[in-house]
Amino acid sequence: MSVFKFPENFKWGSATSAHQVEGDNHNDWSEWEVSKLRVESLKLKGLNPDNFISGKACDSYNRYEEDFDIVKKLNQNIHRFSIEWSRIEPEEGKFNQNEIQHYINVVNALKERGIEPMITLWHFTNPIWFAEKGGWLNPDSPELFRRFIKVVVSALKDQVGLWITFNEATTVYSSFAYLKGFWPPQHKNIFEWRMANRNIVRAHTEAYKEIKKIYNNSPSSGFNKEVQPWISKKVEPRDPDVTSHNVMVGIVESNVFVPDTKNIFTTWLRRKYKQLRNFYFLDQATPYYDFIGLNYYHMDRRTGLGQKSEVVPKQDINEDMGWELCPPGIYNCLLDLKKYKKPIFITENGISDRTDQKRKKFIKDHLYWSWKAVQDGVDVLGYLYWSLLDNFEWHHGFGPRFGLVEVDYKTFERHIRPSAYEYAKICQTNSLEL
Repeated sequence: MSVFKFPENFKWGSATSAHQVEGDNHNDWSEWEVSKLRVESLKLKGLNPDNFISGKACDSYNRYEEDFDIVKKLNQNIHRFSIEWSRIEPEEGKFNQNEIQHYINVVNALKERGIEPMITLWHFTNPIWFAEKGGWLNPDSPELFRRFIKVVVSALKDQVGLWITFNEATTVYSSFAYLKGFWPPQHKNIFEWRMANRNIVRAHTEAYKEIKKIYNNSPSSGFNKEVQPWISKKVEPRDPDVTSHNVMVGIVESNVFVPDTKNIFTTWLRRKYKQLRNFYFLDQATPYYDFIGLNYYHMDRRTGLGQKSEVVPKQDINEDMGWELCPPGIYNCLLDLKKYKKPIFITENGISDRTDQKRKKFIKDHLYWSWKAVQDGVDVLGYLYWSLLDNFEWHHGFGPRFGLVEVDYKTFERHIRPSAYEYAKICQTNSLEL
């Protein structure tokens, strides 16, 4: 048996998002879930619409302390979650202090258990008023987002030093919402897709500057450098107006492994596709991010000339999601990101597996290739499995089961799966045994 040791102070955790676990959210997604068009389209496919309405989800809005007890029990020392914008600002310009206090309580609950909070400020959902104003097509959307950021970060700055502005905004959201028409507002317009992407990049840049400004005005906020020297050393000086060693602000994108083929033209097409899909946000937002969050799940053979042309043989398919799994692909994605010279968190990596027969191997295989990337000079700071809990998986509904923890959606009872305990051993020892 071989032992693969991870770097000192490597962070181990899991992730969730507000709409997928909290329950009872009222936003553009919850409205779309019950819309006549959505319900009828599901019925035409022979599906039960009830399975595609988030409803109470996992009831984590009320059960977060129970969830964090599980996080601690599983030896995790970092947890990623998101804040629901529609709770904080249910009406334009009106901020709900009770909901702000709720998220302060959530952060305090993590800190009390010795778990580092990593907060995502936007994870696919928008307030209804924001959507009605045109969403990310509105030229004022970056300023509206910055205003929300200012309120939230100002309230949590004393306890939080890791912020993510956007989750998969250009790799997933804009394509599904404005190009393919899968997600609200279900548009299919390449010009709107490009406009949304530009506004999201602007929003991130403005948010980044706002967060740095808040921490520079409160130098005692953010990281405790005695407790977290691993972070404070990672932030390099650049623009003096936005430099702060007390906070790290990052972008999360969902990158896919795009393999070359034996055909020169197909390989060229795939590399162009990868460049546009995986790196657009990072290229456009440079230098306004301190770390990169990598979400990695699968391989993407977007263009090809048949199996005989493929260099990488056919891999296992995750039937729930239709994804072709490829653990070595995470190594390739990490090496691709090395050129940006930023530290990296693996912010999501997981498999839908209701029987829990494949999850242990999935985690270990991906961790081996992550370890190999570290040996080859990639600055990986931590690994967060997706997801802590079974949850509402967007347009897939409640069918997929990604959780380390099984959730009974009727009783909300949590049951820790065997694979979670295997992952807990890795978290505790900071090493992988194969």
